[in-house]
Amino acid sequence: MSKLWISAGIELQDGADLSETKNALSQLIKETVKEPGCIKFEILQQQDKPQCFTLWECWINDDALKAHFEAHHTLNYLSHDYTKVNYIERLQLNSGS
Repeated sequence: MSKLWISAGIELQDGADLSETKNALSQLIKETVKEPGCIKFEILQQQDKPQCFTLWECWINDDALKAHFEAHHTLNYLSHDYTKVNYIERLQLNSGS
């Protein structure tokens, strides 16, 4: 089975503090990359819209992604409502013809 790639767009919730959110996202990255099923987990801030971020993730499979959403650090981040999700794309590597 091939790896599961995710691209997701998130943005600051109304009333959320940008600096606090960036610190929380940094902590989320620090903990997520330690998860056994995580291959890549990066969060990039958009230059033209600093309240918007793009997540680039790669997981060994769907079960690893499911475990990520059950992890304490993920649940803790989500409980603060720092950001809202604009889109999630489930992707696969295009290996050519």
